[in-house]
Amino acid sequence: QVQLVESGGGLVQAGGSLRLSCVASGRTSSTYTMGWFRQAPGKEREFVAAIGWSGGSTYYADSVKGRFTISRDNAKNTVYLEMNSLAPEDTAVYYCAASKVIGIVRSMPLYDYWGQGTQVTVSS
Repeated sequence: QVQLVESGGGLVQAGGSLRLSCVASGRTSSTYTMGWFRQAPGKEREFVAAIGWSGGSTYYADSVKGRFTISRDNAKNTVYLEMNSLAPEDTAVYYCAASKVIGIVRSMPLYDYWGQGTQVTVSS
């Protein structure tokens, strides 16, 4: 089993920045693809970004491309999501997830482990 714990969420004004962290513990593997998803009130959970095991491959949802950056530090079993130019529509609970699938994964069913989420609220 792998446990994922997110942190770094909070309340920020529009145009501001936040950095989310996700620490993995348990039977971790640096080969896992890591992803971030989010779920806004009344909406379905959606893909935000993913990063391959080496950090060399990343993929972003169109809605965050150019504003968000995903990265990872395998030595610390940690994945990050740097969020800039935040807008009210970015308000959501952000979830970290790990997939045993090698390569970029955007589909939620292909992720094996999930964190509990961290709330991000962007005020206008």
